[in-house]
Amino acid sequence: MPLHSEDPKSVGGYRLLDRLGAGGMGVVYRARARSGRDVAIKVVHAQYAADPVFRARFRQEIAAVRKVSGAFTAPVLDADPDAARPWMATQYVPGPSLARRIRDRGALPEGELRGLALGLVEALHDIHRAGVVHRDLKPANVLLAADGPRVIDFGISRAAGDHQTLTETGQMIGTPPFMSPEQLVDARAVGPASDVFSLGSLLVYAVTGRGPFDADSPYLTAYRVVHDEPVLERVEPRLRALLERCLAKDAPDRPGLDELARELAAVLPEPGDGDPATMSLRADRLAAVEPAHPATVADPARPRRIRPLLAATGTVGAAVLGLTAYLTLGPGWAQSADREGASPSANSRWAAPPAGWQPWQTTVYETAARGVRRTQQPQPGGLRGGPVCRTDEGAVYCAGDGILPVRLDGRTGETVWRAGPVAAVTGDDLSRFEILTVRDDAVLVQQEPPGEGATRVLAFDTRTGERLWDRAVNDAWAEVALSGDVVVLPEGDGTSVTARTIRTGVSRWTERLPAKHACGIEEVAGKLWLECSPEARPEEALVMELHPADGPARRLSVPHQADGLLGTFDGRLLFLDLTQDEDGNILVGQDPPYAAIRLVDPATGAQSTTKLAEEYEGKVTLADGTLWFATASGRVTAVSARTGKPLWQTPTSLEQPGEATYDPRTRAVYLASASGRVGALDTKKGTLLWETQPRAQSNATDWGATPVRLLEGALVATTPGGSIFTLDPAHPERKPRSG
Repeated sequence: MPLHSEDPKSVGGYRLLDRLGAGGMGVVYRARARSGRDVAIKVVHAQYAADPVFRARFRQEIAAVRKVSGAFTAPVLDADPDAARPWMATQYVPGPSLARRIRDRGALPEGELRGLALGLVEALHDIHRAGVVHRDLKPANVLLAADGPRVIDFGISRAAGDHQTLTETGQMIGTPPFMSPEQLVDARAVGPASDVFSLGSLLVYAVTGRGPFDADSPYLTAYRVVHDEPVLERVEPRLRALLERCLAKDAPDRPGLDELARELAAVLPEPGDGDPATMSLRADRLAAVEPAHPATVADPARPRRIRPLLAATGTVGAAVLGLTAYLTLGPGWAQSADREGASPSANSRWAAPPAGWQPWQTTVYETAARGVRRTQQPQPGGLRGGPVCRTDEGAVYCAGDGILPVRLDGRTGETVWRAGPVAAVTGDDLSRFEILTVRDDAVLVQQEPPGEGATRVLAFDTRTGERLWDRAVNDAWAEVALSGDVVVLPEGDGTSVTARTIRTGVSRWTERLPAKHACGIEEVAGKLWLECSPEARPEEALVMELHPADGPARRLSVPHQADGLLGTFDGRLLFLDLTQDEDGNILVGQDPPYAAIRLVDPATGAQSTTKLAEEYEGKVTLADGTLWFATASGRVTAVSARTGKPLWQTPTSLEQPGEATYDPRTRAVYLASASGRVGALDTKKGTLLWETQPRAQSNATDWGATPVRLLEGALVATTPGGSIFTLDPAHPERKPRSG
């Protein structure tokens, strides 16, 4: 893939040759050292470079990979986690991933399986010997070189004794079809045997083209991983018996790597012409080697990970109960205020939806009345995010990964228009579209193409969908932000930002960014605030107002454990401090634990901290003086922003819920899960008012829930498969009509 115009010419002395790929966390390039050696360089996106917590996470990934050396891993050759854009150089492995190989050519014949299987066993042996558990062994993380496989991507691995967890922000740890039961049920039990389970699933996929627990949704896949027997009918009987042991629900029942190497060598055919013949010799060597430190990874230190199948009790029994309800019971299973026999007064809180409105359900792929009338639907099994929506004046605006911006009629669900061009979403490289805001009769959209071209911001007319203006942005040092009727864009060389009117794109003002800082921008209480990570002192963060109306901005310094600006409380900026271990290391991850509330006076810089009554984790929402924490297991906790003490805590059946949406009019908070299950809780007492059944589509293969949106008395939610639906909060059991 050619370099983009905004890509640097070199990184750390390595000359960039082309792009290998791009993702949510960064860009991977093929580069050449002065010696002529090709390397793969991962460069972190600017918005994460500005986050000291992410920098700590990236350092841990580097440390984990550096611990591992072996013939079937890609070693770290160089790295600079303290650069303005942190980067890591690893061995360049020419060859496709196992996922691409199977997608393009189908399942592997057993003759090829021997080299793959024995090479991966040796790779895991080297990884575990270094005191690391990979935790994300899947086809996309296995590269097929000419001399055998290479295991890559240690971004969520766990290193024994470092008390931290390595994940990419906002992503689930692991991929459900290749996760072990303990990863889904009790992450504290994850050890080397978890990688053996993942290897078993991967080998089934390699030889059949399907995973042993495949289902129509990731939630059902996860259920099958925990509770069901693997589907192995298409696996040869001798190999099937061995893979059944690898896929045992209880970790102690799985074979160790030494035993696994011996038995794989016995049941798989000898390599034929063109196969790497050294694999069987490597298996013999591996079978004779004892693990160097078997105890160092058997009980990883203090995990803070996702438990998507658990209810608040954290027990398997609760998981079974929640999933039984998922599969068998109707809407409002958990204490619905609108269930039969509920008091009529329970409905007095709800506002009436607009006249003529009724619940509807549609997808972002329906025919549009204007603009791009039809669009490409994703192939089953494709990995992409679902739609993310915003509402304004009775309309719903949605976009997403490969999903062109659309306007839906909020009353009927009909697609009013779809913005173009359609060429942006064809082929393998799909642009990501995000609805930034709707204001002044304009829809503001950000487009991030993984292929050619820079990130762009576009404005469309809300009535017609016609394009009003668009600009390229340079997000090397800062990100796009919004404030009132302007959008703030990093332009030119990326060292300054320009505020432009949302409707017209006309420039209002330009400000330089702090030199040698990577910055995020947040609007809080009507003001724009920079959160910048200095290149020289990554352990501190610089916070300052952007374009203040009353003179030069005061530069505030906050410690690295302050995890992002959430909002204001009592006129002060509110941050949450991450938990630190006894050595002062912060505990990080997708849903890291928080230890304290930090308030910063924007006028004087004075700071105070209030210790939380206990450590809380999960997605956080701040509103009306309350912090709402929603954990991956579905537990919702309300905490006072003034005292740090819990106001209430309620278990729900929501798996992997998104952020809570606060509605002061109905005195409720709403949450949705990736499966389309929606729940409502009373803001004062935490009473679970109702829950709905899930609505996941058959092509929903990715995790991630989006916030519930408010629509003039109704609610809007989505699923990763592309569905959008509305609910009447007074009667959530009402069946929707097709939009």
